Amino acid sequence: MTIDNFPSQLQPIIQQGYLAREFSAGLQSRIAFRAIADREVFPNRVGETITKTRKGLKSPVTTPMNPSQNVNFDNGLTPSTWSVEQYTLTINQYGDTIDLNVVSEGVGIADQFLANANTNGIQALQSLDRIARNALFGGGVGGVGGYMGGNTCVTTALGSSSTQVAVDDIRGFERLVNSTGQVVSVAQSAGMTVTIGSNAYTLVSVTADSVNTSTAPLGQSGTLTLSTSVSVSDGAAGSPVVSSTAPLVLRPNNRLTTAQLVAPTGNYGSSNYVTGDTLGIQTVLAAVAALRMNNVPTIDGAYHCYLDDQQMLGLFRDGDFKYLYRGAYGSDTYRAGSVVELLGVRFIPTTEAPLQASLGAGVIHRAIVCGQGALIEGDYSGALELPDSERSLVENVDGIMMVTREPLDRLKQMIAQSWYWIGGFALPTDATVNPTIIPTSTNSYLKRGVVIESL
Repeated sequence: MTIDNFPSQLQPIIQQGYLAREFSAGLQSRIAFRAIADREVFPNRVGETITKTRKGLKSPVTTPMNPSQNVNFDNGLTPSTWSVEQYTLTINQYGDTIDLNVVSEGVGIADQFLANANTNGIQALQSLDRIARNALFGGGVGGVGGYMGGNTCVTTALGSSSTQVAVDDIRGFERLVNSTGQVVSVAQSAGMTVTIGSNAYTLVSVTADSVNTSTAPLGQSGTLTLSTSVSVSDGAAGSPVVSSTAPLVLRPNNRLTTAQLVAPTGNYGSSNYVTGDTLGIQTVLAAVAALRMNNVPTIDGAYHCYLDDQQMLGLFRDGDFKYLYRGAYGSDTYRAGSVVELLGVRFIPTTEAPLQASLGAGVIHRAIVCGQGALIEGDYSGALELPDSERSLVENVDGIMMVTREPLDRLKQMIAQSWYWIGGFALPTDATVNPTIIPTSTNSYLKRGVVIESL
C-alpha cells in the first residue's frame, strides 16, 4: 500500500496509524445500543433481505414409559422434533464523507486531517447506534414489531359498535408467527388475539393511515379490523389495545396506557411533593423479574438498562432506591451522578433513548431493560475482505470501513475522508419458548427486553 500520493505532512500520520486510532477513538466514545447486539457475518448483497431460521426446544417428558409397549425396534417411542422460528434481516449500506482542502488548510492540515477522522468516527458510532435503537424499539421490515410493538391505544372513540378501530400505532399487530415458525401477515393467518379495553377480540387485518398521526416514536397510526364488533365501552378514546403476543411494557403505578401517566406535583424535597409516574427501582426490578421468568441470559453477569438522564434523576429521587443504595459503594454514585450496577442491572445512560412529546403530563421517557440475544447485528462479509486500492487507504475499524482517498481533482488539492458500513439489525423471536417448555415464560414473541415508560 503506497502513501506517496498523499501530502508529506500526512504521511507520518498514516504510516504510524494515527488516523485509524483517531477514527477508532470516535467509535469507542460511547457505550450504547449496538453493544448488546450479537454479531453475525452475512454473505448477502446490499439491498437483500435474508431469512434466518433457528430451532426451538422440545417439551419435557414427565410420563413414564409403559413397559408393555417397550417392544419392536422403536421400543414404543414415537419420534418428535423441535419447532423452528424465523427472523428476517435486511442488508443496507450507510456512509458519509468529508473533504479536506490541502491548500486552504495550510499549516493546520495534519490537525484537520485527524479532526476529520475523529468526527467521522463519532458520526459512524452515532449512526449505527441509532439504527440499532430503531430496530430494538421499532422493529424492522418483515418483523413482528419492536419492543414497543403490540401495545397502543384507541385514538378515535366509537360512536357505535364497529369491527374497525383506529389506533395510535399498528406496529406489532401487522404480522405474527404461524405454526411452522414463519412470520406472516395477520391477513394470511387465522387471526391474532387482541385485548381492546376489557375484552378480547380477533384481529383479521391491519391498514396503515395514509397520513401518519402516531404520537409514538417511530410509530405508524392505522386501523385494526376485527372479526366481531368492538363495543362502545371498549372502543372509548384512550382505551388500551394490547396484542396477546406483545412484548412487556411497564409503567409506574400499573398505568395501562402512555396517556395515563401522571406528572409529579409539589416541590421536590418538600412535604407536599408527590413523585408521580417517574422511574423507580421497583419498576426496574419488575422488568428484571420478567426477564428471569423467561430465562433470558444476562450480558456479562447483568441485564442492561438503557435510559436517559431524566429517568436516572427519577431513580435518585426514588425512596426505595435510596434505601437499597444507602451505604453501598460509598457516595461516589451520587457525586458522579451515575449508577454502575445494582441488583443485577447495569444502568447505562444514553442520549439516544427515544422521547415522546407530552400527552398532557409531560415528556414521556422510555428505558429498556434487556438481556443477551435481544438484537442481532448482521455485517456484510464482503466489506471485511475489500482489498486496499492503489488510490485510497482503507481501514476496517470494528466492521466499519474508513476510506481515505488521495487528491484526484485537477489541482490535486481535495482529499476525501469517508466511512461506510454494510449490514443491518434484526430482532430474533422466542415464540417457541412457551409455558410448556418453561412454565414461568410468557406468550410474547420478543422476550429478551422490557420497555419502561415514565415521566
